[in-house]
Amino acid sequence: MSKRSASDRETDGQAFAKASGSGAKRDENEVNDIGEFEDAWEDEIESEEEVVDGETGDGEDGMDVDEVMPAIEESEELPPAPEAFIPGTHVLGKDEILEPDDSVYIMRHSMNVTWPCLSFDVLRDSLGDERQRYPVTAYLVAGTQADQASKNELSVFKMSSLHRTQKDGDDSDSDEEDDDALDEDAILEFRSVPHHGGVNRVRAQPLAPASPLPPASQPYFTATWADNGKVHIWDIRPLIESLDVPGYSWDKSRTNKPAFTINSHGRAEGFAMDWASSGNANPSSLRLLTGDVHSKIYLTTTTPSGFNALSQPFTSHTSSVEDLQWSPSEPTVFASCSADRSVQIWDVRSKGRRSVAGIEPAHESDVNVISWNRSTSYLLLSGGDEGGIKVWDLRNVQKKGTTVLPSPVASFKWHTAPITSIEWHPTEDSIFAASGADDQVTLWDLGVEPDDDEMGTSMNDTPDGARDVPPQLLFVHQGQKDVKEVHWHPQIPGAVLSTALDGFNIFKTISV
Repeated sequence: MSKRSASDRETDGQAFAKASGSGAKRDENEVNDIGEFEDAWEDEIESEEEVVDGETGDGEDGMDVDEVMPAIEESEELPPAPEAFIPGTHVLGKDEILEPDDSVYIMRHSMNVTWPCLSFDVLRDSLGDERQRYPVTAYLVAGTQADQASKNELSVFKMSSLHRTQKDGDDSDSDEEDDDALDEDAILEFRSVPHHGGVNRVRAQPLAPASPLPPASQPYFTATWADNGKVHIWDIRPLIESLDVPGYSWDKSRTNKPAFTINSHGRAEGFAMDWASSGNANPSSLRLLTGDVHSKIYLTTTTPSGFNALSQPFTSHTSSVEDLQWSPSEPTVFASCSADRSVQIWDVRSKGRRSVAGIEPAHESDVNVISWNRSTSYLLLSGGDEGGIKVWDLRNVQKKGTTVLPSPVASFKWHTAPITSIEWHPTEDSIFAASGADDQVTLWDLGVEPDDDEMGTSMNDTPDGARDVPPQLLFVHQGQKDVKEVHWHPQIPGAVLSTALDGFNIFKTISV
């Protein structure tokens, strides 16, 4: 991956400024007391010229005249510049709030939903790849966490009118205004089907890059991990069609009931889940991995007649399986992470359904999430309960039976609470996004290296009381509460979506 110096970055990566409840006070001019007087010559002033002369005569007639006070002007003293809020260094005061700095966002929209969604996935569409023109449209699928099991739903959302963010100081008098410059409210539409039980995780089947959305007659599968121990597979393609075609009526027998339900986990719920496809050779051949809190991983495959849940589990973990990732380059290999602090590497062809390699321990605490780099297939990201992020070179991971513990090629301790989600950029092999329970979404670039000569000071020199900001940290997005998951949009370069207790955010920064 290419390297760039820290000074090449366009921004310090801080998207929110701290706004104080107290501003600068303007200077008030003192006003003299006005005394009463009697104008003895009032009847002799007969014209405007005489009035003017009388006012400007500087008391020639010996009469006391009030001094004309100049208009009170605003003080030329500038208000204090907004202070960049750095988590861990600054603390909001009683009357302070975070205000986004839209000068560092190309696009930023927030959308509220009825019930919070712990998990979502971005859906591919037929609007093209590498989309740069605004407004943009995005589709996603999400599952709810309602206050009653019977109120939960699986929903397909269509976010449209996602305009470029209008910044303060933009020239509104330009004669070349177009749709890109508009700053209108985004539109959120959705179609839902009932889902019994809360949804812990949602994943849509993978579609090959540059491939169009399947026609409405063909399925587009999405899997949900329910909190009652069931894994359901749904066909959501008709829901997408109903969002795009006015008056479209879908067959409820096709959408309102799962196409298949995996009962392999019994009553044990779980969170870990990942799809894989056999690619262009056989795009209909899908594989789905699911892992539960009882340390078991099950594989479900597709056949010409439907889905087939294999009964023998993969068992090497000793605690809850938290996340799963198929290898982007080897169709039989996958990785898992667990609350037992380990990351395991598996091959479905191995006998005994045991892992073939592992990192034990990978973190100080539970390993919550992992992400496999799709461009550089030997790089694996992991995020832990202690807030740490680590990058692993899988070429250094030894097979089972060896005692050599590999070291991460990079390690970051910026987040102050558990990492809840992590994902490599779909095309840039050095960039990734992460979210944490500390209400931060962070963007990172491993290609940034400190350049002491160019910066003028050592990167290790941190002012007293300040927090050391890693040069690889490009951006900190805040404003959401209890962020649960973050994904890049594969067709809108640099666009990031996140879900939290208070709804969805979609944004694109000047950093990526």
